[in-house]
Amino acid sequence: MPVMPRPSILSVEPYVGGESKVPGVNRIVKLSSNEGAFGPPPAAIAAIAEAGREAHRYPDGGATALREAIGRHHGLDPARIVTGNGSDELLALLILAYGGEGTELVMSAHGFLMYDLTGRWAGCRVIKVPEKNLIADVDGLIAACGPRTRLVILANPNNPTGALLPQSEVNRLRAGLREDIVLILDSAYAEYVQDPDYDPGQALVDAGSNTVMTRTFSKVWGLGGIRLGWAYGPAEIIDVLNRVRGPFNVSATAMAAGIAALSEPDWVAKSVAHNAAWRARLTEGLTALGLRVHPSQGNFLLVDFGSADAAKAADAHLRGRGLIVRGVAVYGLPTCLRITVGTAEECGMVLEALAGADSPVGRSAAHA
Repeated sequence: MPVMPRPSILSVEPYVGGESKVPGVNRIVKLSSNEGAFGPPPAAIAAIAEAGREAHRYPDGGATALREAIGRHHGLDPARIVTGNGSDELLALLILAYGGEGTELVMSAHGFLMYDLTGRWAGCRVIKVPEKNLIADVDGLIAACGPRTRLVILANPNNPTGALLPQSEVNRLRAGLREDIVLILDSAYAEYVQDPDYDPGQALVDAGSNTVMTRTFSKVWGLGGIRLGWAYGPAEIIDVLNRVRGPFNVSATAMAAGIAALSEPDWVAKSVAHNAAWRARLTEGLTALGLRVHPSQGNFLLVDFGSADAAKAADAHLRGRGLIVRGVAVYGLPTCLRITVGTAEECGMVLEALAGADSPVGRSAAHA
């Protein structure tokens, strides 16, 4: 009889990231993974090259300089920051540390797929709460929590929908949860939010002992390939994460890149201004083609093509032009595609491709 893992492991399907290649197409424009439109900051590129000279040395296991740089940039206590191999690692460690067999993890129905996969890997019963107009339902999340619930995870803004839960609702969610439930606020897209009332999580973390905020360098900082994320939380939870993480879970190269990125003048302001402008232009152009574009506070748009067949046809048409976007049927959204806000040229290419006479969308718009 073969050696078998825990039964919950076999319920987990491997995560499939956004594609990056199309056979037979020379120029590829990848708009499937919400990567930063401008790539890494120049200072980070230089730091990555320089770090290669010391690649034979082990990194600082405590990521001291990086945590201090993050603390200075965001006005946070470095002692309450822990860094990871992307925020995905920290989310997994939190779920494994506070979840497990016999516990429950509550999430929004269209929340990030890794919460579900990691929760089942840990042995949790994962409860997905229906949304209202693709926005997390606070009353539903609170009502779904039972005696065995240990974790509630909310991405805000959410991926893949782009929806932002108002700050008053996030506060109401925390207030409605038991003290022994950890609320994880996944704020991967925080920099792109333009709502003046938005707080990515610092205030709720500081207000109690049961909320954690996770962040990433993969989006606005353009360092997805480096794998660098961080979490800010109560001292007790950060202590737990430091106990269970690997001793060298962040490479020296990633640390150097992150520190340098934070020092790049006006990088965030430039990136956010570009994203806001082209997110609006893409929305306007796609809406003019008769498509439904859901409101987004991220660096991507969720576009509804009306039917699963129409979404597949549009996806195939874009791929034929070398434009790779993300199908989201696995998120329970088979009629939609998620499109990253890329450069001005890339956004223009998407609109031109979908509006063309040879496009299934363009043909539909012409006959409307």
